[in-house]
Amino acid sequence: MDLSAINPLILVASLMVAATPILLAAIGELVVEKAGILNLGVEGMMITGAICGFAIAVETGSPFWGFIAAAVGGALLSLVFAFLTQYLLSNQVATGLALTLFGLGLSSLLGQKYMGVKPPSTSKLDIPFLSDIPGIGRVLFQHDPMVYFSIALIAAVWLMLKYSRIGLVLRAVGENHDAAHALGYKVVRIRIGAIAFGGACAGLGGAYLSLIRVPQWTEGMTAGAGWIALAIVVFASWRPWRILMGAYLFGGVTVLQLNLQAAGLAIPVEYLSMSPYLITIIVLVIINRSTQSAPAELGQVFHASH
Repeated sequence: MDLSAINPLILVASLMVAATPILLAAIGELVVEKAGILNLGVEGMMITGAICGFAIAVETGSPFWGFIAAAVGGALLSLVFAFLTQYLLSNQVATGLALTLFGLGLSSLLGQKYMGVKPPSTSKLDIPFLSDIPGIGRVLFQHDPMVYFSIALIAAVWLMLKYSRIGLVLRAVGENHDAAHALGYKVVRIRIGAIAFGGACAGLGGAYLSLIRVPQWTEGMTAGAGWIALAIVVFASWRPWRILMGAYLFGGVTVLQLNLQAAGLAIPVEYLSMSPYLITIIVLVIINRSTQSAPAELGQVFHASH
């Protein structure tokens, strides 16, 4: 085994890329769950965003329009979930699972003509001065714009939830929707907005996989990323910055196990492949000593007549 081939700086740069799709999906799901909704359809929205973004990017030659289309595609699919759960009052768990199955099937159908097609490349953002710093400049400040967008989104969601009125209302709906309704807040509208935001974020995460992380279209390419995003939200105790840590931890272990396989580590490949999932969950459970309970109304049906 030759560990000298593993460059720590390249490892850090790679983990930032590997973590971005999960980070985008997880921060969107956090907002959804803060509003009291449990959407298990993240995987389906991600794979839908992956094919929508890939198709539009290929047809227009622009990754920018691809990401816009991915966000729209993920949001539209999430609105199906919103309609079924908020207006028809269907079970959130069953509806979310159905959404995942539907997204996987729809993406397989739409993606048939794009197998083997190469998408347009996404240019990296070269941050002046910072990218020239020896060593860390190339590692931290020469990524594609979506890497920085995902970090900025974490900060924006944290600020929104902690300091803004809309964040206060969102949390109130998630903690006690009857009290929020009695105060005059439009619970269903607020939840639909949160669901659409979560869908758009999941779509962006899927497009990142198909346009940058891989980049190509293959059926089922999310490979459980949506489920990892869901798990990270829970184990991060619904806190934005812990989601960042959890996503980067998962990305780091994923990249490391690939490098260890390439270096010829004498461990069965199956154990290395499962390690990112196992280690991420173990570490997040250990650090979660000051447990913050889930939103009180998470998964509960709301009806204005109740």
